[in-house]
Amino acid sequence: MCNQCQTTSGGTSNCNTTKLSMWRRIVQIIFLAILGKWMYYGVFRCPYIVPFVNCESCSIITCWGRITTYFYGWWIALPILVILFGRAFCGWLCPSGWVNQMLGKFSMVKLNSDKPWIRGLQIGMVLMILAGLVVYFVYGNPRIMIPIRTSDEYFNAVILSVSFGEWYWVTRTITVVSFIVASLIIANVWCRFVCPAGGIMELLRKISIFKVYKTDDCDDCNACRRVCEMGTRPNEMNCTNCGACLHVCHKDAIHFGMKW
Repeated sequence: MCNQCQTTSGGTSNCNTTKLSMWRRIVQIIFLAILGKWMYYGVFRCPYIVPFVNCESCSIITCWGRITTYFYGWWIALPILVILFGRAFCGWLCPSGWVNQMLGKFSMVKLNSDKPWIRGLQIGMVLMILAGLVVYFVYGNPRIMIPIRTSDEYFNAVILSVSFGEWYWVTRTITVVSFIVASLIIANVWCRFVCPAGGIMELLRKISIFKVYKTDDCDDCNACRRVCEMGTRPNEMNCTNCGACLHVCHKDAIHFGMKW
C-alpha cells in the first residue's frame, strides 16, 4: 500500500479515492480536447441565442458546432447517458464542468446543499430552461450575429463578434461567461444553479439506473460533502456521480450501482 494511504475504520483506503480522481481528470482532459472547441464555439461564436440546435440550417459551414449536423447520435447518446448514469456527464465529460471545477478550487465560498435555501437557488436552472424554450419556440431562435473569422480565431475573432453582434447575443454571451467566472466567488455556481443542460439532467438524475448512493449505515458525518466539489452528498441535489466520495466514508456506507 502506498505511503500516503490512510485506511478508514470501514476498511476502505484513501488511495482508491486518489486513483479515481486521477482517472476522472484524465477523462475530463480527453473530453476537453474532443468537445472543448465545440463548447467554445457554442458560447463565443454561435450566431444564435440558443446554441447547438440550429446547426443543420446554419450557413456557417466551417463552424465546429456543425458536428451535430452529421452526428445525430449525439442527441440520442446524451439522454441515454443521463438515464443510465445521472449527471455523470457534468462530473466526467463536460468541458464547461471541468472549467468550473478548476475555478471552484480557488473560490471564496463553497455553499453546501444542507442549507434549505440552497435548493431555491436552482430556480436559476429553471429560468434558463424556460428562457431557452421561449426563444426557440416563440421567437424562432433568431440568428443575430455573424461570426467574423480572423487569423487569430480565438481572441480577435471573439472581440470583433462581440463588437458587431446584436445586443441580444452580446447579453447572452456576457451572462454565460460572467456566471462561469463567478465560480471564483461561489464554487461551481454555473453547474449548480444556472446551466440549463445541467437542470434537465438534474431532473432525470432521479430516475437514473446507476448511481453513487448512501446505505442505511450512513451516520451523517458529512465526510462525503466535505470532499464533494458540488457541496452535496451521494444521490442528493447536484450529485454528478463523480465518485470523489466513494472511499472516504468511515462506515463504508457509500456505493456505486443500482438503487431503486
